[in-house]
Amino acid sequence: MSIVPDVTVGTRTLAPASNKRDLVGLTREELAAAMRDIGEPERAVKMRANQLWHWIYHRGATSFDTMTTIARDMQKRLDEHFIIGRPVADQLQQSSDGTRKWLIRFADGEQAECVHIPEEDRGALCVSAQVGCTLTCKFCHTGTMKLVRNLTAGEIVGQVMLARDTIGEWPSPKDGRMISNIVMMGMGEPLYNVENVVKALKIVMDGEGIALSKRRITLSTAGVVPMIGRIGEELGVNLAISLHAVRDELRDEIVPINRKYPIKDLLQACRDYPTANNARRITFEYVMLKDVNDSPADARELVRLLAGIPAKINLIPFNAWPGAPYECSTPEAIRRFAGIVLEGGYSSPVRVPRGRDIMAACGQLKSASVKKRASERYREANGPAV
Repeated sequence: MSIVPDVTVGTRTLAPASNKRDLVGLTREELAAAMRDIGEPERAVKMRANQLWHWIYHRGATSFDTMTTIARDMQKRLDEHFIIGRPVADQLQQSSDGTRKWLIRFADGEQAECVHIPEEDRGALCVSAQVGCTLTCKFCHTGTMKLVRNLTAGEIVGQVMLARDTIGEWPSPKDGRMISNIVMMGMGEPLYNVENVVKALKIVMDGEGIALSKRRITLSTAGVVPMIGRIGEELGVNLAISLHAVRDELRDEIVPINRKYPIKDLLQACRDYPTANNARRITFEYVMLKDVNDSPADARELVRLLAGIPAKINLIPFNAWPGAPYECSTPEAIRRFAGIVLEGGYSSPVRVPRGRDIMAACGQLKSASVKKRASERYREANGPAV
């Protein structure tokens, strides 16, 4: 394991006191509107927005003076009004297995974590949707935090851009990407920040920018049932469900959102998911908790529940964290469980833990950010009252 503290990735960041607008996270339409706001002639608005899109999202530019297709006087004008923001990496850790974890600081000082899991010729970037989490899943370290706030679309996209800065993946390559996949499986519940998540992923999927296919993006939810269909209709990305139990009584305890959206309703939303088919199966994530949810009876019930859903089951050995109330199932119990599920007709790979030595594995992410009262935020921004 190696730790690199106080690493600033990207040359431009947005200070809280800046009056300049950050262009990262803006859609094409919003970029065009921003050009109108600074008086750009209507005949040039679309062209200018396309130029900026290319430089920001395809080439990864962090300053306007590198944009060689834009005239020098226009570069200066843009610099007077805008910045191309990046979050700051307060810490970058690298695991013995090559996994990287960034502790990312945003403009207001709040922090979230982002993880890159490399393979030989590709890699997945695990992106956060919130600082903290509104859910309190008992097996998840992030769940011990309170929700601090949602991340903006720019802060979500910014995680991808920061990671590509570090890996050196600009301009956007067509093949051989080390960030070949994005998984919305970091801190927070993506569907409780659905507007910003949808906006960010549409930017990431745009073919003239970062250009990741919807087939390369997976969104994981603990089960915000009303929003699942929207994700299928608007984004068409792969869906992953944090299931973890086959009985409502147990899921109520370890995934408390189940009290609002029980298993029956959740599975019906999965059956209705627009892009679900045998070629694009829904992934059901199932953390293996010793003597809690790992019995042969649990495995057989899981097969029964998923009947008719194009699915695969990811079995996740529990990744411990300080004070965790559970232990990981034994290797024998996991093999037995996987065998029953496989015999039932469902693929059941056991996820190989990555980044455990830097607390970057599934369920281990957490930052020191805490929710503050409005009065505290006011004092930090304006100083004490006189």
